[in-house]
Amino acid sequence: MSHAQHTGVSRRRVLGGAVGVAAVATGLPAGAAIAAPRQSPPDAARRHEHAARVTISRDDWGVPHVVGESDADAVFGMMYAQAEDDFHRIERNYLVALGRLAEAEGDSAIWQDLRQRLFLDPESLKKTYATTPAWLRALMRAWADGLNYYLETHPEVRPSVIERFEPWMPLSFSEGSIGGDIESVPLSQLEAFYDKRTVPMTDEERGLLLREPTGSNGMAIAPSRTRDGHALLLINPHTSFFFRSEQHVTSGEGLDVYGAATWGQFFIYQGFNANTGWMHTTSGVDNVDEFAETIVTGADGGRRYRYGDELRPVTTKKITLSCRTADGGQQERTFTTFATHHGPIVREADGKWIACALMNKPLDALKQSYLRTKTRDYAGYLRVAGLKANSSNNTLFADSKGEIAFLMPQFMPVRDDSVDYRRTVDGSDPKTDWRGLHSLESMPQAVNPRNGWAFNTNNWPWTAAGPDSPDADDYPRYFDRFGENPRGPQAVRVLSARDDFTPKRLIAAAFDPYLTAFARLVPKLVTAWEQLPAGSARKKRLAAPTALLRRWDHRWAERSTATSLAVFWGEELVPLIIEAAMESGMSVYDYMAERATAEQRLKALESAVERLKQDFGDWRVPWGDINRYQRNDGSIVQEFSDDKPSIPVPFTSALWGSLASFGAMRYPGTKRMYGTSGNSFVAVVEFGPRVRAWAVTAGGGSGHPESPHFDDQAERYAQGDLRPVYFYPEDLEGHVERRYRPGK
Repeated sequence: MSHAQHTGVSRRRVLGGAVGVAAVATGLPAGAAIAAPRQSPPDAARRHEHAARVTISRDDWGVPHVVGESDADAVFGMMYAQAEDDFHRIERNYLVALGRLAEAEGDSAIWQDLRQRLFLDPESLKKTYATTPAWLRALMRAWADGLNYYLETHPEVRPSVIERFEPWMPLSFSEGSIGGDIESVPLSQLEAFYDKRTVPMTDEERGLLLREPTGSNGMAIAPSRTRDGHALLLINPHTSFFFRSEQHVTSGEGLDVYGAATWGQFFIYQGFNANTGWMHTTSGVDNVDEFAETIVTGADGGRRYRYGDELRPVTTKKITLSCRTADGGQQERTFTTFATHHGPIVREADGKWIACALMNKPLDALKQSYLRTKTRDYAGYLRVAGLKANSSNNTLFADSKGEIAFLMPQFMPVRDDSVDYRRTVDGSDPKTDWRGLHSLESMPQAVNPRNGWAFNTNNWPWTAAGPDSPDADDYPRYFDRFGENPRGPQAVRVLSARDDFTPKRLIAAAFDPYLTAFARLVPKLVTAWEQLPAGSARKKRLAAPTALLRRWDHRWAERSTATSLAVFWGEELVPLIIEAAMESGMSVYDYMAERATAEQRLKALESAVERLKQDFGDWRVPWGDINRYQRNDGSIVQEFSDDKPSIPVPFTSALWGSLASFGAMRYPGTKRMYGTSGNSFVAVVEFGPRVRAWAVTAGGGSGHPESPHFDDQAERYAQGDLRPVYFYPEDLEGHVERRYRPGK
């Protein structure tokens, strides 16, 4: 499992948009924010004034409905409410974003911090903040005020490192998706390069481990395909659990937005207002590139790199990091780092230094993330998208005018398509350089498609709108590197099935139990069994398990024993073929279906049967007895136990084509599988004359075990039973559990 899944920090997030194409970080002074400076009277007065202009109403699910006189007041209240629910996730997200995790966790995080600081320069972000437009600077200051006021009024809460939040910090974490492009840089090879020693790549870095898909599903349905003539939107992020805070934020300046905000951010990342809704899915575009640099060392010892006929000087900077020691103190480590105009050097391969190029638009990323929440129609949403500061996310859009759209990330460098940017390219050849950004019109998209729906499941864009999808032949190959996945055909299947969608029917489609992967894989297994010699011991031994899978309808269900057997079989098959799949260039899914041998299929079934017997005493075990949701405490990395209460979850991993995703695995000392990622915040929105919505948050909205909202949505989550959203004041009336001002 990835660090991102454990901590709630993204996998393909582009450092919140704060990543440098050609900049190398100069470190913060070690321990700079450990001691909280004395607050000035103007700071204290401003915070109290914000608090006096904010009201927070907690509904009967604990969701905070924040109302402020101004947008800045609303941001202040939004952050205060987030801190009430889970301050430590906020702090941890910023320790990661700022490259300061080692200050809390010690040497194990030092290389992750260095990777972050290669691309992020805190001093540069401070200068950017000083030139930020006044309206945004006010929001950033209110962000810091809300968090600092929470700490001021809750002295029992002890931050691990950051005792005072500064208003420039949101620039380090300005885009709320689950995936940082930076994580494509392997930590083992970063360590090898900057520690000047050999460090083998891990199996995960080499792609040789079964990895739970992270990403999301999004569906937009036009009025022509709905019963009541209203556009519908499915918001279905697949993230680590407890990754975002569900909130409703309103101001007297026109802000009125509901949805999920990544802990520590002052914008709703996936959600809706009265007129527009947006869902982001991790994209397979290729807009992160590696350049192999030819390094030449001069007689003076200076390093240069070849670029065409030139020899350009390598940029050298020092980064100083602070690291927690065993006795609780701090120890500094200083690294001399290198960069070319392509980006920082992150590793060495075949005698070349490898530079990594990523997006570097922190200010525009923050603007785009916030301003989209105040859009009123597609045209307005597109104007905000014109900032081109989203590099990792597709968007599914719907609005009250009945318009729908599938859009790709707006940050898309123009490149020479004769060069394969999926591999490391020759940095000495000017032909490989980026040449500006694509226009929005030149990218694959589906706007108001004739078929009446659009979707993405982290798959390629070429099926996004069925027959009205963009054509791959019309675009450079760097617009996709993911290909198809098992959820893609399943989405097409459920969206094509009817033209009378309602919110309830869209929810049912989002939880449709058909598993496309096994519908494709199981017949090959049955054939392999049929081809065994008649009367052989192996054929007899596998007859009953094969018969169970042959009769199965390929649908998950809580009491289904076939689901258990199929999942265990698939998990045993992957290790047998994954290395060959990587070498072939095929997806693991396609390789299993097309190239796995009969012997591999049968061997995996034998292993699955034995594993089920060993763990549960029988190979016929209901899926819900194995696949469980458990939340024991508020820890960011929790421990699981078969001896503690848990509840069954009927849906499976997205690996097998389940639209409703539940990424579960066994943990030390457990036989059951416990989920930590997948469906998290799920919502369906209907854009009629009045917006209506239904939602569920994994577990509950609070990170505190003593809160009634720590686990009050767990059963609803497991059953796909979304609850009504209280969007309008009259909806909220009668459902207010507590109403108060921050600090009271």
